[in-house]
Amino acid sequence: MRRFYGAYSAAMPTAPPASQPGAPRSLVVKTTSGADRPEACNQALTVSAAAVAAGADVSLWLTGEAAWLALPGRAGELDLEHATPAADLLEVVLEGGRVTVCTQCALRRGITADDVLPGVRVAGAATFVEEALLPGAQALVY
Repeated sequence: MRRFYGAYSAAMPTAPPASQPGAPRSLVVKTTSGADRPEACNQALTVSAAAVAAGADVSLWLTGEAAWLALPGRAGELDLEHATPAADLLEVVLEGGRVTVCTQCALRRGITADDVLPGVRVAGAATFVEEALLPGAQALVY
């Protein structure tokens, strides 16, 4: 188990779709912030990991400068005082949720599907909109 901000996490199964009665709401988190805005980036990762630990169906989107975090070792470069390491938070989300890199953002940075961490997918705006518009979904943008 990993500890972050007073919560404990373990690999959680993906929650059922929010359209099922009694199903937890889904959370779609999009961050455009990476090393350029480490505090906003870490907030997005922290909220995503906390939601996974709470059993929510979580989809984290890495867009803009955050796309770099999908590459091996890059999340470890994000250092923010008094914050859980970004690499640990990303690992929690990868274990219990979904992590997606924006197709256009990846292309602009020369990132391919073969470059990203295992479990990270590359998808576009239509997929983001589909997830954000699901019944019971809540979208947050950092």
